[in-house]
Amino acid sequence: MKEVLSLWQKRETERQENRMSYADKVFINMCRDIIENGTSTEGEKVRPKWEDGTAAYTIKKFGVVNRYDLSKEFPALTLRRTAIKSCVDELLWIWQKKSNNVHELKSHIWDSWADENGSIGKAYGYQMQVKHQYKEGMMDQVDRVLYDLKENPYSRRIMTNLYVHEDLHEMNLYPCAYSMTFNVTKEEGSEQLTLNGILNQRSQDVLTANNWNVCQYAVLLHMFAQVCGMKAGELVHVIADAHIYDRHIPLIEELISREPLPAPKFWLNPEVKDFYDFTPDDVRLEDYETHPQIKNIPVAI
Repeated sequence: MKEVLSLWQKRETERQENRMSYADKVFINMCRDIIENGTSTEGEKVRPKWEDGTAAYTIKKFGVVNRYDLSKEFPALTLRRTAIKSCVDELLWIWQKKSNNVHELKSHIWDSWADENGSIGKAYGYQMQVKHQYKEGMMDQVDRVLYDLKENPYSRRIMTNLYVHEDLHEMNLYPCAYSMTFNVTKEEGSEQLTLNGILNQRSQDVLTANNWNVCQYAVLLHMFAQVCGMKAGELVHVIADAHIYDRHIPLIEELISREPLPAPKFWLNPEVKDFYDFTPDDVRLEDYETHPQIKNIPVAI
């Protein structure tokens, strides 16, 4: 009887785990690893400061790599809600509007880095709208990616880069998520191509930005895949310096103590065939059940 009960409990545990959001599992494991095995910058010379002027120290891990299979699940946390429309609005601000002016963005996330005219300098969207000379003609980075995905899908040179050294002195902040590399594969027996991507990030504030960035670039892969007649595959997220700020540790501890819920279903308007026609309203998370949001998160500048 005990063996039967033990087997039932094991299967029930497996069923519950399979219902959990995979993104939650990745996030919980990453945060525990940082807290338990990371290194502290306390007492060292650090740039960020809290609003009261004190140094903002972190616990950090070098070289964190997380993988998400977008064909199986959309990687939105359920431990707390990720505002998908705001994520997409910011994503399109950079990749579609190619803007560096916060007045063209609905949220106020970037206001601290903007000048009196709303500009963040030659950062992010500015780099996306700069045209470069290619053999095929003048194109910006976004148009080059879309061109290659349609004309040269097996190219190993499909990538973007926002970390332009000659312009760093004119950026109000250096790009954190700075590079996307796209790679196309095809499953055996299938005619449809699969679009995969690697997001490279030099630095990440795990509490405030991790799932925000993951959801943004998951959406971008879905959008690019749709307009190029492909399906979304893997998103690989590489973070050189994944850190938790000292004042965020209690908030992270609370967050990762929560029970993960089932992942939401992702909907992208199938009528949109041109990347430049997408709006935040073309993206939706259905059956998105989450725990309460964590409020009053201090942000280091």
